[in-house]
Amino acid sequence: MTKKVRITMSAALALALLPAALAQKARQTRTMTHQNRVQNRVEAGQLRSVLPRTPIEKFTLPNGLRVVLSPDRTVPVVSVAVYYDVGSRNERPGRTGFAHLFEHMMFQGSENVPKAGHFQYIFNAGGTMNGTTTSERTNYFETLPSHQLPLALWLESDRMRSLKVTQENLDNQREAVKEEKRLRFDNQPYVNAFLRINEMIFKNPANAHSTIGSMEDLNAATIEDVRDFFRIYYAPNNAVLAIVGDFDPQEARQLVERYFATIPRQPDPPQVDVSEPPEVAVRHDRYIDSFAQLPAFMIGWKVPPRRTPDFYALSLASDLLLEGESSRLYQRLVKGEESLIAIQGGLNARRGPSSLTIFALPKPGKEVEQIRQTIMAEIKRLATEGPTAEEMEKLRNNLLSNAVRSRQSSLFRAQRIAEFALYDGDPELFNTELESYLSVTPEQIKQAVARYLDTDNRAVLDIIPARMAKSGQTSDAPSAPQKQ
Repeated sequence: MTKKVRITMSAALALALLPAALAQKARQTRTMTHQNRVQNRVEAGQLRSVLPRTPIEKFTLPNGLRVVLSPDRTVPVVSVAVYYDVGSRNERPGRTGFAHLFEHMMFQGSENVPKAGHFQYIFNAGGTMNGTTTSERTNYFETLPSHQLPLALWLESDRMRSLKVTQENLDNQREAVKEEKRLRFDNQPYVNAFLRINEMIFKNPANAHSTIGSMEDLNAATIEDVRDFFRIYYAPNNAVLAIVGDFDPQEARQLVERYFATIPRQPDPPQVDVSEPPEVAVRHDRYIDSFAQLPAFMIGWKVPPRRTPDFYALSLASDLLLEGESSRLYQRLVKGEESLIAIQGGLNARRGPSSLTIFALPKPGKEVEQIRQTIMAEIKRLATEGPTAEEMEKLRNNLLSNAVRSRQSSLFRAQRIAEFALYDGDPELFNTELESYLSVTPEQIKQAVARYLDTDNRAVLDIIPARMAKSGQTSDAPSAPQKQ
């Protein structure tokens, strides 16, 4: 299980910090009664008594569609998740925003489903549905009463086979994306700064540009460009279908074959180079924000890919520094010194180089550079001393309680199983990855923080309210960072 980081800022900041994900997993401080019975220290080999193995069956159709089934008869619902191996990382320069555009286009009708009909069918059947786009993938998912599984599979197969990629739909959805960008990015405080820090952290355009993309690129897109993108990336051989919940595996397999087997395979998409050049430098910039009322700043680091030992260690380090009101940085800067209104952050997990970001909102009149130095001092302390035994115990308890809670959702299981199948070719990682987190040692956390965070290889972005930049105010404006 790849952990998600809890974000408690406004909805706009949460959107910018973590991809629509998506797939964000909210953390809670309350522990359920069952979880209270979990021993404080559970060895990885004892996990099966706490988390029974989720049954997983997989097969591949002749057209390349990878299918994962996970039956669970406890509740009469079923979740379906279709994951396409296309995200902003697959967009070439001059064609950014296409993956997110198709998040909209995929609901504009297909050969047998009218425009917006997908919504109507699912809602009338008593279900829920959505779709999201990240740098790594695009997904579509439904949860509905289990007897409606054929409906969900028919709907997903019809748009995979025959999406209506027309000039009218392109024009309409291009305008919808522009409006989304205006409302959720351009007219919100601090949000575009998250996009800017990403550009500072990464040098490779495949990693640096945002999922919302460039409006200039979308304006320049032709219907031929968009049809080619659909043909290449929304094919069965570039997708994973996961079904989790109340169903018979043999019947589900027959339904999948009935609806998906005749969809033609397409040539495999081109491989993507997401490698990053080595660098050791503090990169500093300023962002003038027309909607921000107070100055803020961000710090960002490039970190290793997901599912690597250092990533697991940094994920736990991020929790220690930033997770909730008991975290080190909150306790010192918000509660202790009272120099910050808020501090948030976390990891953005990718198959290639990933990132860790911190957003800090100082109180008026507080010395920003001193706050930055305090953050770096706390990072250095973790790199030097490592976590305490009490902190390690807390991390393990949180990992276990979150795992127990999240697995109660068939949709969560469908999404995570599909992700492991798409990224790693191994949906069984859903049952085993938690052990990789639980086996992280204090020494590994200390070493990973020293190697990736307690260094000059970071980006620093000062966010200046436009009113202050225009008037030339400097009393609350951040100064340039000093070398640590």
